[in-house]
Amino acid sequence: MTAVSLGLPEVPVRPVAERRESRRIQVGSVAVGGGAPVSVQSMTTTRTSDIGATLQQIAELTASGCQIVRVACPTQDDADALATIARKSQIPVIADIHFQPKYVFAAIEAGCAAVRVNPGNIKQFDDKVKEIARAAKDQGTPIRIGVNAGSLDRRLLQKYGRATPEALVESALWEASLFEEHGFRDIKISVKHNDPVVMIEAYRQLAARCDYPLHLGVTEAGPAFQGTIKSAVAFGALLSEGIGDTIRVSLSAPPAEEVKVGIQILESLNLRARRLEIVSCPSCGRAQVDVYRLADEVTAGLEGMEVPLRVAVMGCVVNGPGEAREADLGVASGNGKGQIFVKGEVIKTVPESKIVETLIEEAMKIAEQMEKDGVASGEPAVTVS
Repeated sequence: MTAVSLGLPEVPVRPVAERRESRRIQVGSVAVGGGAPVSVQSMTTTRTSDIGATLQQIAELTASGCQIVRVACPTQDDADALATIARKSQIPVIADIHFQPKYVFAAIEAGCAAVRVNPGNIKQFDDKVKEIARAAKDQGTPIRIGVNAGSLDRRLLQKYGRATPEALVESALWEASLFEEHGFRDIKISVKHNDPVVMIEAYRQLAARCDYPLHLGVTEAGPAFQGTIKSAVAFGALLSEGIGDTIRVSLSAPPAEEVKVGIQILESLNLRARRLEIVSCPSCGRAQVDVYRLADEVTAGLEGMEVPLRVAVMGCVVNGPGEAREADLGVASGNGKGQIFVKGEVIKTVPESKIVETLIEEAMKIAEQMEKDGVASGEPAVTVS
């Protein structure tokens, strides 16, 4: 009988859904909407007036993969710092304006890539729209209309009683219509809420009623664990329907952590080339090795690798061989040893004490070859069970 090769099938990488059609705007060097890739944003936690500290944090965010950064501008000293920060930042800078409309004009004049305005807490904002639209149009500066549940226009709170999806959408579209009256449509919109269910419904309604690019966010999402779950649930629901052009994960944690979570969400939905990906089982009574330790050590050993490598670290004889074969590189462990797989084929068997060392060595070889072959950069993908 002739053996039949069960080689690995080529699985096409597809996004989770067709993207919603939206108009495109340009936020500095980053295209937003109109089919452009979903971009990841974050916000600095420094006082913007401290130019050195703010630029240092922007550099850290840039290194973590952030594509657009927002800076707060609550004071004149912050406004005075915007020009230097916008000029020296490696990524586009958005000025975040609340309460004082004069800072909107300062941000536009300073050359910020865009300005975020919160109509619900800027005094007499509607009366300033004509001037803002003219200044923004003259400078080619996009405006994000950022509606928040916690600072909704009091007129809409009176009408709806609370920050319902309908209230958030009505606020955003009303402000957009005022800009439209003056021929300004270089707009991005967000309608954030701390409840993912309300937030999801608000964005669904908004997406159905306009073609502006949408910035997704669950505001005040909470500490790192809770905020990650809320954001992943909300973004996953909307992005799986093609809704969303930029995202910001809001965490009570260092902003670089927000970026990591945002990137991982996009990778998980095939909206960005996958990098370091860990797929792991919770372990069980079948495991014959310390899967948690192996996973941690392999992940640490591969940190910083710049190619999209999938590595499987398996501790179960039930699923281990199959998962290891599916990866670029993998190990199926049991009885104190591990079978090492490369591209679906067993290349050697090593004792448990040599698994991590061997995987890292083989990963380096594969990464070197991938770089020679011109494989797109990214971090390794690790599957663990």
